[in-house]
Order: sequence, then structure tokens, then C-alpha cells
Amino acid sequence: MTGSPGRVGIWTFDFEGHPAGRVREAAAEIEELGYGAIWYGEAFGRDAVGQAWLLLGATRRIVVASGIANIAFREPLAMATAERTLGEAFPGRYLLGLGGHRVDDTVPEVDGFPIPTRGKALTTMRRYLDAMDAAPVNGPVPDPAPRRVLAALGPKMLGLAAERTWGAHPYFVTVEHTALARKIMGPDAFLGVEQAVVLDTDIERAREVAAQHVAGYIANAPHQAANVRRMGFGDEDTVGGPSRRLVDAIVAYGDVDALHARVEQHFAAGADHVCVQVLTGEPGALPLPQWRELAPALAG
Repeated sequence: MTGSPGRVGIWTFDFEGHPAGRVREAAAEIEELGYGAIWYGEAFGRDAVGQAWLLLGATRRIVVASGIANIAFREPLAMATAERTLGEAFPGRYLLGLGGHRVDDTVPEVDGFPIPTRGKALTTMRRYLDAMDAAPVNGPVPDPAPRRVLAALGPKMLGLAAERTWGAHPYFVTVEHTALARKIMGPDAFLGVEQAVVLDTDIERAREVAAQHVAGYIANAPHQAANVRRMGFGDEDTVGGPSRRLVDAIVAYGDVDALHARVEQHFAAGADHVCVQVLTGEPGALPLPQWRELAPALAG
């Protein structure tokens, strides 16, 4: 039976700095709180495949989704065989999110280790999917087949997501972007949107945490900075730090009702699923108190 990610899931980078036992405990609690999916990023800690095994092995029902597995970090054959193995071991519970932002005139490095270039984003992703689909099958075939989504932001990548995969997983976007994505992809493709939130009734403090989050992406993630401009934000919103207008559009902050209202706005705009990333003033800390407080409103 194919698992459903439900309406609301949790998105987090915060597993990265914690030992496996603590991550297992947190994942099991997220499941018991009633959330439909656990989404996790891939940065410089655990790799996307290893993190999936850890989270799936610690839970029984919840969908575990990479958000995203970076295509620059592994070859298509390796990704395809890992996808099949996870799909067989945990039927219907593994959702593979794919993305990557390498261009053909740069050779980025991580701690001095060169990451191989892949080419322009759309062509690269199409070829990567082709290569995954062509990977030979020399073992059991998972039933149901694992599902894939793309970390799509621009119109062409959103179109590819609808054409070649289950759907899209836009990150760092506005409600207006959700409406546009739905229009581009049509009514049938899955649309699972990330929404950053700060649960804090001290509005000034909450806005400061939100602004730090937005500033980090604007300064360090060119693809996100470009998408912000595509969404209608200009120099007045990005140069010298993010404007309040931009911060408020990207991050929801305040009490439970305010955060619930933003999630519902995404659903009204066409989202099938919203994965909530809780931000705190303690980067890397597991926001279990916030996950617990939000669960009755979001995961019910």
C-alpha cells in the first residue's frame, strides 16, 4: 500500500548535528505526533541515502522524504539502486526528492574537495532522470515503485517535474509561487511546499530569527536569490539585507494561529502538502517543543 505524506509534514536540517540515537527518538516522536512526512536536507553531514535508512528504520508508518538529494553528490546509477533498495525495504514510505545547482563554468569545492560539474540545470536534471530510468535491474523490484519529486522553482523545472516525476518540492517560496506552480504543473501533479516558520509570540524576536534565515539564502544561494527576483522582489528587498516585505513573504512567524493560517494559504493556492521548517534562535537544536505545540493545529 502506497504511503501518503498527508497534508502536513516536518522539514528539517537539524538532524545533522545529533547522534543517531537522538535522531531515531525524534523521528519516532514526529510520527506519533501525527505528522505525515519527515523531510530532511542534505548538506555537509549525513548523506541523503544514509539519513533515509536511519529515519525509516526508526519509524513504522510515516513517509520519509529527501528534500533534496543533491544530484552533484552521486551518480545516477548509485541513486537509482539506492532508491530501489529503500523502496523495497520500506514499501511506499520513501519519497526521493532530487535537486542540484551546478553549472558548467564552475567547479565548486566542499572543504577543498571538488564537486564535479553537471551542466545547466534543466538539461542536467532531464539527463539524470534518463540515466536513473536506464539503470539495470539486477535484484527485487519494489512494489509500489518509489516516487520522485524535483526541487523545482522556475517554470521550466516545474514543467519537467510534472512531466517526469510525481511532482515538485519548492523550497523558500511564497504563497504566490505555490499558486503559479499549480498553474504550470496542472491539477494532477503533487505539490509539496516547504514553509519556514518561527513559533514565538515576541514578534520582534521572531522577525529577527526569520530575517537571519532569509539573509543567509539571499547571500549564499544564488538559485534562491534568482528565484526571489523571479517572484517580484528587487534590489530594495535584497541589497543590504532582506526587506521586511521579503521576510514576511518567505517566513511565517507568531503564534500557532498565525502559522496555521499561512499553511492554509498554501493549500488554498494549490498545495497538496506543506512541510513546515521550524526556525529557532538556536541553529542545529532539535525544535521538539515547537513540533509538539504545532501538532494539534497542523497534524490533526
